[in-house]
Amino acid sequence: MRYGEYLVTEKHASQNTVASYLRDVTQFSDYLQVRGPGLLEATAETVQSYMDWMLSRGKSASSVTRFLASVKSFYNFQLFSGKVKTNPAKGVSAAKVERKYPEILSLKEVDLFLEQPRCVDAKGFRDHAMLELLYATGIRVSELITLDLDDLNLAAGLIHCSSKGKERIIPLYRTAVKALQDYVWKIRPQLVQDPEETALFVNMNGERMSRQGFWKIIKFYQEKAGIEKEITPHTLRHSFAAHLLENGADLRSIQEMLGHADISSTQIYTHMVKGRLKDVYQKAHPRA
Repeated sequence: MRYGEYLVTEKHASQNTVASYLRDVTQFSDYLQVRGPGLLEATAETVQSYMDWMLSRGKSASSVTRFLASVKSFYNFQLFSGKVKTNPAKGVSAAKVERKYPEILSLKEVDLFLEQPRCVDAKGFRDHAMLELLYATGIRVSELITLDLDDLNLAAGLIHCSSKGKERIIPLYRTAVKALQDYVWKIRPQLVQDPEETALFVNMNGERMSRQGFWKIIKFYQEKAGIEKEITPHTLRHSFAAHLLENGADLRSIQEMLGHADISSTQIYTHMVKGRLKDVYQKAHPRA
């Protein structure tokens, strides 16, 4: 099995991740061809010297850190294949990177944003349902646009979501259920021309909503709401997680709803919430 196939089939990596990892390993291999040793003979010192060389060439700390993740993964695959006996990157430390936390909306901003689509026409009803669903569940946009009608259980107030070979069931709050009922029962039948169409959310031509189409919708309502924060399709996902944590939800439950494979991916929201509380304290405490 080749490394790229391993990333896809065994690690369920995205296309972007596969491309980035393969590019990092290829560039490391090119570097070694000039300076030696070979790719399969590299040591921890070799990996570290390449990282130092990257920094000396003006590469950012985040690029160097990503390279280290790429090469660690590559040598894990070689261990799995029996091509090497140890992972030379295992004991190497990443360059210190200042982590940038994702933008999240306040509760007031969420309310303002979600009330922008006016339920006076088909587009308004559909957009309102999509935005409510995103904030209710925290699903990724790629998951939103691949949802089928059968993935929705309005009677139980649940959606079934499949992504990266894994499945999860996520509850819906009542406002989201009502928005989806209005859309599914009244609006979607008006939009869909093909009786074989399975997509839950469709564009105004009755075809499955695209990522680009949804991006335009997000930008339109951000401008309409007058919210200065940069809102991306992922912003409601981050806001969903942070607000759950602020209101007492445990990390494991949030991890399951977000579909994170590793709890460390979910722990970022703990740091975000602590940072916000510190800001509030500094601004509000009379002796701070």
